[in-house]
Amino acid sequence: MNTRYIDEQHNSNIVISPHENEKRTKMLKVLNLYAGIGGNRKLWTDVDVTAIELNPEIAKVYHDFFPEDKVIVADAHQYLLEHYKEFDFIWASPPCPSHGVSRFWGSKAHYKKMKYPSPIYPDMELYQEIIFLKHFFEGKWVVENVISYYKPLIKPYTYRSHYYWANFPIFEQKKERRYISESKMDILEKKAGLSLKGISFKTCRKLQVIRNCVEPQVGLKILNLATKGGQLQLPLNLPSVPQAPLQEI
Repeated sequence: MNTRYIDEQHNSNIVISPHENEKRTKMLKVLNLYAGIGGNRKLWTDVDVTAIELNPEIAKVYHDFFPEDKVIVADAHQYLLEHYKEFDFIWASPPCPSHGVSRFWGSKAHYKKMKYPSPIYPDMELYQEIIFLKHFFEGKWVVENVISYYKPLIKPYTYRSHYYWANFPIFEQKKERRYISESKMDILEKKAGLSLKGISFKTCRKLQVIRNCVEPQVGLKILNLATKGGQLQLPLNLPSVPQAPLQEI
């Protein structure tokens, strides 16, 4: 008998064969929260991934890149609370603007009557999820975010200019120096191993979508640290860049 998985983004059913369903039951069950277009997930293999993304446009692109994953358009923070027991490994990348250095200095400039956003409260859902996972989730987990403008309330690991909170060791790497040229679309696409050429968004900026991607090598390294407990020698070059089948969302 076939098992039906509901693709809530497309409001349609994906039929999984009995053989494929049996294969899925033997795979590591991964919850990918705040999934974006899936930069962190790019190099994962032999995993059964459920991806949660609130923005339907972004979720659609994720689904095009990774049609084998179950993609759900929902509030990741609430979904974690209701479904955490169903998974072996959880990755969360909650929104970072309220914590980041860029927003902080921009807000400081706001008082000088420059065209920058006004100050906002740091979004404490980040720490809610860290504390919740630490005390209630029995599998492996990691929460990723930018390096904050304030001293972290809970000590993280630092790796490639990002903070990572996890219940397994992540070998730390000092903050990398970033250059303005590295924020160009083509460079970011190459780092993410994902191309957004021919794709447009009505509800967000394409550059921001690709900037939010965790580099695939980092996503693979951390998954391997969680599941194998050792460092992985990563390839220097990314696999070929996939193209989304639809030109416009």
